[in-house]
Amino acid sequence: MKSKEEALVIVDVQNDFLPGGALAVKEGDQIIPTINSLQEHFQFIVATQDFHPANHGSFASNHPGKKVGEFVGLGGLDQILWPDHCVQGTSGASFHPDLNQDKWKAIFQKGKNPEVDSYSGFYDNARKGDTGLGKYLKDHGIKKVYIAGLALDYCVKFTALDAHGLGFETYLIVDATRAVNVDPMDGDFAIEELLGLGIKLINSQEILKRHV
Repeated sequence: MKSKEEALVIVDVQNDFLPGGALAVKEGDQIIPTINSLQEHFQFIVATQDFHPANHGSFASNHPGKKVGEFVGLGGLDQILWPDHCVQGTSGASFHPDLNQDKWKAIFQKGKNPEVDSYSGFYDNARKGDTGLGKYLKDHGIKKVYIAGLALDYCVKFTALDAHGLGFETYLIVDATRAVNVDPMDGDFAIEELLGLGIKLINSQEILKRHV
């Protein structure tokens, strides 16, 4: 039985985060069939989309003499520098064509302010900008949030943290996400952090069986 109080939040399953993309997550494409299966078991589905201007301050190319992986100050925070990715108007910012979008209620874009990065689907990293996702979910009576997508150790983790902080009962669908792993243990550390705050881990098969 599908619940009207549950939402599936699909985070950044975009071409640049998939194999062959500018900031590819290893095996990122392998979660797409899982997410598509999950979508059949939710009435309420939303997605987030990384959507940067070309002059975004998180891009190493916009800091002469700096390289990907180095740090700068951005928005009052330490910022790791990334390759140019998910630039507005490019194919890299588009959702993967195999990802089913038919049932989505809304798409929430993030990372549009060049002065601060935005990992979470709810707020930018400095928590000065609000995408409206939290209000949207609450306005529609959502109480439980299930999170899937890319990447576990950045945008998925921060989306889960903010969902939890906003009072949603929050679940990470562990087989429907993958980590960037700039450091090899980043994905494991992300899961430890989420568990420590009371965010629940769940496997897609548990959802599929329960919702038959």
